[in-house]
Amino acid sequence: MADSIPLNPVRNNSKLITYYNAARHSRYSLEDEPSNLDEMPLMMSEEGFENDESDYQTLPRARVNRRQRGLGWFLCGGWRVLCGSCFDCLVRVFRRKKTLKARTVWLGCPEKCEEKYPKNGIKNQKYNVFTFVPGVLYQQFKFFLNLYFLVVACSQFVPSLKIGYLYTYWAPLGFVMAVTMAREAVDEVRRYQRDKEMNSQLYSKLTVRGKIQVKSSDIQVGDLIIVEKNQRIPADMIFMRTSEKNGSCFIRTDQLDGETDWKLKVAVGCTQRLPAVGDLFSISAYVYAQKPQLDIHSFEGNFTREDADPQVHESLNIENTLWASTVVASGTVIGVVIYTGKETRSVLNTSFAKNKVGLLDLELNRLTKALFLAQVVLSIVMIALQGFVGPWFRNLFRFIVLFSYIIPISLRVNLDMGKSAYGWMIMKDENIPGTVVRTSTIPEELGRVVYLLTDKTGTLTQNEMIFKRLHLGTVSYGTDTMDEIQSLMVQSYAPVTSQTSTSGTSVPSGTTPLRKTQQSGPKVRKSVSSRVHEAVKAIALCHNVTPVYETHASVNGEPESAEADQDFSDDNRTYQASSPDEVALVRWTESVGLTLVNRDLASLQLRTPSGQILSFYILQIFPFTSESKRMGIILREESTGDITFYMKGADVAMASIVQYNDWLEEECGNMAREGLRTLVVSKKSLSEEQYQDFENRYNQAKLSLHDRGLKVAAVVESLEREMELLCLTGVEDQLQADVRPTLELLRNAGIKIWMLTGDKLETATCIAKSSHLVSRTQDIHVFRPISSRGEAHLELNAFRRKHDCALVISGDSLEVCLSYYEHEFVELACQCPAVVCCRCSPTQKAQIVRLLAQHTSNRTCAIGETWEIQCLA
Repeated sequence: MADSIPLNPVRNNSKLITYYNAARHSRYSLEDEPSNLDEMPLMMSEEGFENDESDYQTLPRARVNRRQRGLGWFLCGGWRVLCGSCFDCLVRVFRRKKTLKARTVWLGCPEKCEEKYPKNGIKNQKYNVFTFVPGVLYQQFKFFLNLYFLVVACSQFVPSLKIGYLYTYWAPLGFVMAVTMAREAVDEVRRYQRDKEMNSQLYSKLTVRGKIQVKSSDIQVGDLIIVEKNQRIPADMIFMRTSEKNGSCFIRTDQLDGETDWKLKVAVGCTQRLPAVGDLFSISAYVYAQKPQLDIHSFEGNFTREDADPQVHESLNIENTLWASTVVASGTVIGVVIYTGKETRSVLNTSFAKNKVGLLDLELNRLTKALFLAQVVLSIVMIALQGFVGPWFRNLFRFIVLFSYIIPISLRVNLDMGKSAYGWMIMKDENIPGTVVRTSTIPEELGRVVYLLTDKTGTLTQNEMIFKRLHLGTVSYGTDTMDEIQSLMVQSYAPVTSQTSTSGTSVPSGTTPLRKTQQSGPKVRKSVSSRVHEAVKAIALCHNVTPVYETHASVNGEPESAEADQDFSDDNRTYQASSPDEVALVRWTESVGLTLVNRDLASLQLRTPSGQILSFYILQIFPFTSESKRMGIILREESTGDITFYMKGADVAMASIVQYNDWLEEECGNMAREGLRTLVVSKKSLSEEQYQDFENRYNQAKLSLHDRGLKVAAVVESLEREMELLCLTGVEDQLQADVRPTLELLRNAGIKIWMLTGDKLETATCIAKSSHLVSRTQDIHVFRPISSRGEAHLELNAFRRKHDCALVISGDSLEVCLSYYEHEFVELACQCPAVVCCRCSPTQKAQIVRLLAQHTSNRTCAIGETWEIQCLA
């Protein structure tokens, strides 16, 4: 494949040669020596070894296209570049960016704010009343086509150059400008109406005198805002209080991050325990919040109550936040506003509105320049035939004006009206109901897309998980043998004899031998029944799932809720969690007999097949993150007092945590080849002294204001050692309806499809085949794992010799290739009919989209839960 493409280094910077010569032996292995690399048939030099973060933004094509700036450059478009640069400088002068700082926010006291924070209004408009006309005229006359007709029309004011009536030149140009301004005005009015609707929404604000109604745009930092169920959160807030007795609520974040799963949020414990809502004004408390930033998945802050003796300090994290543009899904919440307007997470992650130009407009502009050159040549020929007599300069310009009809101004009118009609037809199409065309200037770009980048989960698949496989090391259970697990669970919890705990909870005696076996150590080989029991119990306990029961009582905003009208039957119970994998696992444990019936912030209850209730106290929860790829929970069993640390996660994260075994890697590969998503489940028993020592260190780390994340992770990792491997689970994410014929139609239309996912390589490859992302006749080249420049050098050499094959590469290997051979890798990958990138982080996905759009002159479209649908130039 593409044998003619040389592999050149990312950049050629001789200033860093000295640094490299001093450090290369510490940064690279022996195989990276220049003597070895020079034997390879590639054009390289030592300057290519240097790499830092700026390489990701340095494009070889931009360096190749550097030209001397002269008169030709100025006439061929340089004037526009200079005007744009001057305009950007003026914008930067008048829009001095304010330095974002950390802040202290007092509850219900906006007047105590040390600084003036931005208003909470939403503004997505590109122009205002004063900038609309000059802004639209600038955007139109920066194109040669419109500028040409403007110059020709202005020439008719000169008597010696006048050819015909003024209206014959100004009327068409005026009509074009009127149509363009009308279209822009309609778009601006629609944006204004949407913004006004959002800014005019009313919310209840808590004051010393009671509740008052305020508009969303009038909310300030420090206000206590009440948000009802199914109401949008107007600003970034810290969750103070809720009407739910368990002190938590669910929110929907699909308008913020594209994920459809509900997220669990937890109220600050100190304010949730207050007897009444009005007591929020009787305490002296404040929130210390970090400076506003882009990351919507992290937050560090502290809550402090000063009037208590001693002072109450609580650490705040992402679970205590309510970001703007999310929707409350359960209960009524009260929050204190910490960020407003331009400083909210949703606005910081939104790019400013800009004028988008399609390829058709650019092609038409280039065609106009060619026709103008033809006019000039033809006019010179006519003057030459006259013999260059008399005022031939004036006659030359008159001939240019006479031949101006070669460039039809009606073409621009027809193009603008066609775009408007095309956008209207898209919105009225019955096959795609609900479609909204937000930009009427580029609807035709959908037909110019060459590269389509898609997420897997929720885009190609339904994001609805079904439990398929349970593997215990020596025995495996599938969908046809789940009844065996159910019978083993019935036997484990059979009420032969029962003992009553001090709390009155009846506990089956079947659990006592299991506990003794557990204490006897790994030397005693456990029975299959015992291992199944422990695995199912761990799956039923290690999660963030909450059972939700629909209520028929109206929520009045008070902590007390009417439970009399609630139905606690199995038919009325639904499970809510931030991950559909966890819901699938909990539903499966319910099907085999162990049911999650209740959960709050401090405890959870399971119902056994015999109807008995097992209660557990939740001591600590370590939520799943994209960096750790695992989650954990520490529980204390109410009946026995045993403390157990359960953990589950991806095999790459858990392989180094669990005890030595000889089957985990092989079985993970087998399940991945079947298209299953795998999770490794483990546990570790803790003594009371071990847990107390951990809790003290963990609480200290959570209150730290500097490097909190690193300190907390270090404390948690101290527990993640030599954990007992319980089982391996496999769940299936089913494909979307009609995804196979859709991908085949797109591929037949010449669109190259890239799939970017965080799943395992085997799982991604299986989904690519089953969804027909990779056709049945195509070969697949799996990019082997690499970690250095030399390995990337060899692997790219092997890849360039392949012809018409799909590429499968992991995120780690991709990062190495982009570090040293960014341009060469993109050139090779663009020639593949399909590309699958697995184990990709959201940041890597966005980076791939940007690189592909910048390295190619084709249109790129990114679709998925981690992106908004966008067309990139």
